Amino acid sequence: MLSRLFAPKVKVSAHCDLPCGVYDPAQARIEAESVKAIQDKMAGNDDPHFQARATVIKEQRAELAKHHVSVLWSDYFKPPHFEKYPELHQLVNDTLKALSAAKGSTDPATGQKALDYIAQIDKIFWETKKA
Repeated sequence: MLSRLFAPKVKVSAHCDLPCGVYDPAQARIEAESVKAIQDKMAGNDDPHFQARATVIKEQRAELAKHHVSVLWSDYFKPPHFEKYPELHQLVNDTLKALSAAKGSTDPATGQKALDYIAQIDKIFWETKKA
């Protein structure tokens, strides 16, 4: 009798930990845009103190972008997404590598490359949200 009393009344299921509305590649894009903007500013300023501060901030922002991409890969994208977009694993890996390169570089081209990869992830992400 007690087991019936405490038995769940409604069965629910979800494909992610939280409602999917919490995931968005925009978070990674914003951080990567900061990386590129800092790289652009670094090219125009040879003050060593500015360069040191900019380097620290650029590296922090690159790590945040990597974090956001990794969260999308591990928490949002699920097996059906990887089946429909078989390039997704390699794309995420390439994006993380590009962000690492931008983290260690002052060349804005490295920041732009990371942004280009994030744009591809963004496109796939929003296609999955339509499904």
